[in-house]
Amino acid sequence: MLKICTGNVHVSRGLLALMLFGAPGLGMADTRMTFQPPVTEIASRVSDLHSFLMGIIIVIFVAVFGMMFWAIFRHRKNLGHQAKPFHESTTVEIIWTIIPALILIAMAWPAAKLVISQRNSAQPDITIKVTGYQWYWGYDYLDQSFGFKSKLLTPQDQIQNYGPNAPAKDAHYLLEVDEPLVVPVDKKVRLLVTSNDVIHSWGMPAFAVKQDAIPGFIRDTWFKANKIGIYRGQCVELCGRSHGFMPTVVKVVSQKDFDTWVAAKQLAAKATLFEPGKPITKEALIEAGAKVYANNCAACHQPDGKGAGPFPALAGSKIATGPKAGHIHIVLNGKNAMPSWKAALSDAELAAVITYERNSFGNHTGDFVMPDEVKAAR
Repeated sequence: MLKICTGNVHVSRGLLALMLFGAPGLGMADTRMTFQPPVTEIASRVSDLHSFLMGIIIVIFVAVFGMMFWAIFRHRKNLGHQAKPFHESTTVEIIWTIIPALILIAMAWPAAKLVISQRNSAQPDITIKVTGYQWYWGYDYLDQSFGFKSKLLTPQDQIQNYGPNAPAKDAHYLLEVDEPLVVPVDKKVRLLVTSNDVIHSWGMPAFAVKQDAIPGFIRDTWFKANKIGIYRGQCVELCGRSHGFMPTVVKVVSQKDFDTWVAAKQLAAKATLFEPGKPITKEALIEAGAKVYANNCAACHQPDGKGAGPFPALAGSKIATGPKAGHIHIVLNGKNAMPSWKAALSDAELAAVITYERNSFGNHTGDFVMPDEVKAAR
């Protein structure tokens, strides 16, 4: 393992900032000009490697340009020096080939070892499937048999804050979610990353993790957080209109707290959208559908159903007021900018949200959709 720093990574970065930008840069070294504080061994090694490579780059820069400026200054024409013709030198050519090659080997060797370590996801303690959606993340705890969606929590009035009386933005503006990914400290977590629609990328800077989520493929990565806390990142692949509203939040907790959280999530996973043993009514569908719509559809079609950009209005639309079969089909399979919701929502959730759309925003079809109808249309 590469160790070239003194224990305090930030000191070396501060000195680097001082060398490059002078004393004023030292005050910003920890906030704007470097990585997030590392929380995994891999992240620490990435930070150390960065400092090591930057050191080599600075030495080369000073040596090459220093020699060049010295030669220009000491051998300028007004001191009486004359340009001297010279021919190729085998010795010089060998030297300036071998030295760069050795430098590249010195840089490539630790980098290759680090990349290999980053890809070694064997023998995990926990395996979690991560699915990218437009525009949120889905997490399925494969060992614990439950899953949930993690969506942006920043209120729309903070996002649509164009007027003079716009509300103040939260400290974690666009970096807060309703349900973070929860993992235990000091445990190896393997992530199986894929996508439901377009290419996304799950990234967490404090863990030195970035893995593309590609439709139809499953890629894996891993991390082992060594410090309890909440860590924030964002989707790092331009994935569409609301790309900036797709944060990644990981909450690292103790093993005891993780076990308690898992037990609560497993209990909640057994609950159903509708009360067991009671008939599903139109009113119950609309009530449940309002929640599903707010969590999944309002970001694009807007809370009032009037649409925005490439996403059409639902108020008075031919789909939401036409035959139920057409409405079910487009929600299941998607169209143009709208993704398919087959994998993201259950039959009950889809039935509820379709019923809500057909009886809200001024739409008065009076009908409703049952989960069995959605199941039959899949």
